[in-house]
Amino acid sequence: MKRLLSVLGSAVLGTALLVNPTVAHAALSYVALGDSYASGVGTRSYIADSGACQRSTKSYPYLDAARIGATLTSVACSGARVADVTANQLGPLTAAVNFVTLQVGGNDAGFSSVITECAKPAWLANCDGAINTAQATINNTIPGRLNTLYATVRSRAVNAKVIIVGYPRLFNGTDCNAGTFFSAAEMTRLNQTADLLNAKIGAAASAAGYTFVNPTQAFIGHAVCGSPEWINGLSNPISESYHPNVTGQAAYANLVQPHLS
Repeated sequence: MKRLLSVLGSAVLGTALLVNPTVAHAALSYVALGDSYASGVGTRSYIADSGACQRSTKSYPYLDAARIGATLTSVACSGARVADVTANQLGPLTAAVNFVTLQVGGNDAGFSSVITECAKPAWLANCDGAINTAQATINNTIPGRLNTLYATVRSRAVNAKVIIVGYPRLFNGTDCNAGTFFSAAEMTRLNQTADLLNAKIGAAASAAGYTFVNPTQAFIGHAVCGSPEWINGLSNPISESYHPNVTGQAAYANLVQPHLS
């Protein structure tokens, strides 16, 4: 009888170990950093307590976190520059974080003010001057800022895979929006400026050993006035303008997700 009880007890214990494994797998941890492109401005649907940061559950970090079953902490914020990410967004980074996405640099280049200037009628605007200033900043200032930020991210999220995300070209060569006056030459130069920014971001990412996701090719044919349009043109409220819409954020999610593994 004692032997039988012992055998039964061992069987029950073995079954319990199979049903309730002693080693539990922790959920993946994902932190999203960056500006309005990362927070989801343009989707017109924002988390109530995100305030001026305008974070959306339709942004690519939320979409991808759901796809891979990760716990997301998004601190991306509309208007953020490199200095803002450094000062306000790095708190969640620890050695326990598995993935980090980071998209910043557009505001450092002054893209919002450049677009505003170039949208004016030619006789009111100094579009070339605004673009020249932006390109000088991209060439001379932004790389150093990114190098410092990327090193700081690594010092905090020492075990994370870091994915750096770039920016699309905004124009297809057609201005179909009433109230804007972009010439073909201006749109070409603005697209070239986006390409230049991506080149500098990509180089800094490579130097840091990070993955760079460049959305340029995926968004061709889907910029402002594209078919279908993945980037809003002039919008109401104006803050929605020249940002990826819901479809554009889903496209970003498709580009980023393969690297979250």
